[in-house]
Formats: sequence, structure tokens, C-alpha cells
Amino acid sequence: MRRILERLGVDAVELYFEMDGRFPNHHPDPTVVENLADLKEAVRRHGAELGIAFDGDADRLGAIDENGEVVWGDQLMLIFAREILSRKPGAVFLGEVKCSQVMYDGIRAMGGQAIMYKTGHSLIKAKMKEVGAELAGEMSGHLFFKDRYFGYDDALYAACRLMEIVAASGKPLSAQLAGVPKTVTTPEIRVDCPDDKKFELVRVVCERFRATHEISDIDGVRVKFGQGWGLLRASNTQPVLVMRFEATSPERLEEYRATMTAALEEAKKQVGVD
Repeated sequence: MRRILERLGVDAVELYFEMDGRFPNHHPDPTVVENLADLKEAVRRHGAELGIAFDGDADRLGAIDENGEVVWGDQLMLIFAREILSRKPGAVFLGEVKCSQVMYDGIRAMGGQAIMYKTGHSLIKAKMKEVGAELAGEMSGHLFFKDRYFGYDDALYAACRLMEIVAASGKPLSAQLAGVPKTVTTPEIRVDCPDDKKFELVRVVCERFRATHEISDIDGVRVKFGQGWGLLRASNTQPVLVMRFEATSPERLEEYRATMTAALEEAKKQVGVD
């Protein structure tokens, strides 16, 4: 990355560039806010235009704007989609069930086609080829560029594309999201659950809401509420359930979270999970 930045003429402040598999400074997961604390502080201290962070194998990107605020993966999708649509009107974009509704609505408002699909990079890559998506992304920071690239999740390349947009626009990273509706969201909420029960629990909750709400059951159950949505899905790799919520206000967020949590607790009794 150092050589790439030098060739691009970027004036970079390096944090923890030396390889050390023990990760003495923090775990290399850019989706955990605590892991970005040093980067946030460095951006503010040095007056940087943006900060970038990678996971351990550099296939996930984290970003910090010039004010030290996190720009999440689904927000980055909006920024990249706008630039791609300026050259390729009507382009197709692929997201996953944990992504913000603001992302899907924003892409459609710009004239793009936004498709919601299952979580998981192998699933995303296969679906991307099927629908001819120019870009796919996950809330976790996996970003798959077919536009001007090879269709896989390379965070070094994604970082270069982000710097290109900021430099070409002459506007700070925060301004790239100007006009985007503000919502309140939770991070991923992980609930321990036995592997042999998790999918049945999701099925029961799905049927509970199917009778009363608009839902998507493409990967778990994503329930549409009046001013937001809630998600419950089973992890494909761990004995956990994953929940996430988005709403227009903190009050609505807590309401939707309480509603789905109560449904999950009832399902646990029905399925026989303590």
C-alpha cells in the first residue's frame, strides 16, 4: 500500500504499517468502531482529508471522513454508485440484507438498479455475475468492483477509488453524502444460538411477521416497519443469530428492536431454546 500511495502522490500518515500477526494495537476489523479510534484521532490531529482502514487480508475497507466520522460500507456503496452512474446510467448494483434502506433508495433515485441479496462474499460474487452488477457491497466493507476492475473484493483498490472521487470532486468525504437522509441504525447484534436450532428460530419468527408485515425472506427475515426495518438472520459460519435495525428516530429504533426481540423470545420457547 505504501508504494501505491507514493505513486498516486498521496501525502499519507501511516498507522501500524509493520506486519505483526499478533495485532498488538487492535484487531484488524474495520467494522468495530473501537478499532477505528486511533485512525479517527490521527485524521483530526493531522487535518487529513480522509482515513482508510483494512482488515487482516485487505478485502474489507473502513473509511473515516475529515471530521473523524465513520463512513460505513453501505454509505460507501452510495458514493461509488453515484460516480459509476454518471458514466453508466441505469447500472445494476447489488447489496445484502444488512445494508441500509437509504442505500437502496438512494441508488434507485439516481437511476440505478439496486438488488438486495444474501450475505456472504461467495454468494454475492455469484449473484453479481448473474445480474451483471457493476458493483456489489456489504455493510462489512466488502466491495466488489466489476466497473473498471475484476469483480472481487479488493480493499486496496476500493480505497484508491474512494480517493479518486474525493480528489476529482474537490469536496471532502463528508460532502459526498450531502443530502442523504439521516437515519439511526444499530451495528450487527449477535445472539448466541445452537447451530441445530438457529434456522428453525428464524423460520418461526419469519412466519410470525409474514402475517402482519411486509417482509423479505431472501436471507433470514427483514421486516418492514412504518419508519424503518429490522433483520434477523442465522449466521452461515457461526452458532449465532444476527440482528440489525434502522429507523428514522431513536424512539422508533427501540420500538422495532423490542418488537423483534420479543418475537425471538417467543420463538425460543416454541423451539425449545433456553
